[in-house]
Amino acid sequence: MEREGLVSDAVKPNRNKSIVSIMNESISQKIINICNDKMEKKGRDVGLSFYAFFANKNDDPKQLMEVAEWWIMKHKLDHFEKAVKIRDLVQKEL
Repeated sequence: MEREGLVSDAVKPNRNKSIVSIMNESISQKIINICNDKMEKKGRDVGLSFYAFFANKNDDPKQLMEVAEWWIMKHKLDHFEKAVKIRDLVQKEL
């Protein structure tokens, strides 16, 4: 139970917004390709951060939030996860 005044509105979950169930196909393919590329170069145990799929600049905030919601809210993934796990999760949803 939240105590009054301890949690700002900025960090309270938005209970009215639905969690992204499936990412759009273009970002899904991009994630699969990046995971495959990293595994090919560094082996099957390579880990990836959520940010591995985006440039250092925020040029598509909507897509960034879509993937963030998929990664954090839907799958409850850690900051770093195995590329094979991410690829397999995305492929299951295509």
